[in-house]
Amino acid sequence: QVQLVESGGGLVQAGDSLRLSCAASGRTFRRYAMGWLRQAPGKERELVAAITSGGSTSHADSVKGRFTISRDNAKNTVYLQMNSLKPEDTAVYYCAADTYGGTGYDYWGQGTQVTVSS
Repeated sequence: QVQLVESGGGLVQAGDSLRLSCAASGRTFRRYAMGWLRQAPGKERELVAAITSGGSTSHADSVKGRFTISRDNAKNTVYLQMNSLKPEDTAVYYCAADTYGGTGYDYWGQGTQVTVSS
């Protein structure tokens, strides 16, 4: 069983920055692929960024150059640095873990709200 707890969301203005954190339980965090996903009202859930156990990253086109995913295995934590925020980034952001490697995300956090005002 893996528990994921997100933090760092809030209400900001367009152009501001936020850093989301996701703390994971368990001793094998370094083996997990991790992802940040978001869901805005009335829209489908979207994969924003992902990072493999080896540290390779990928980012959705909509956030490339503005958001950066990273991980600190010593702290069992994955981060999402969000810069130059836009109103369309408003959503609930979820942290997710793929603990079996390539089979999809099998553990999810409770989500943290990010609201960007214009």
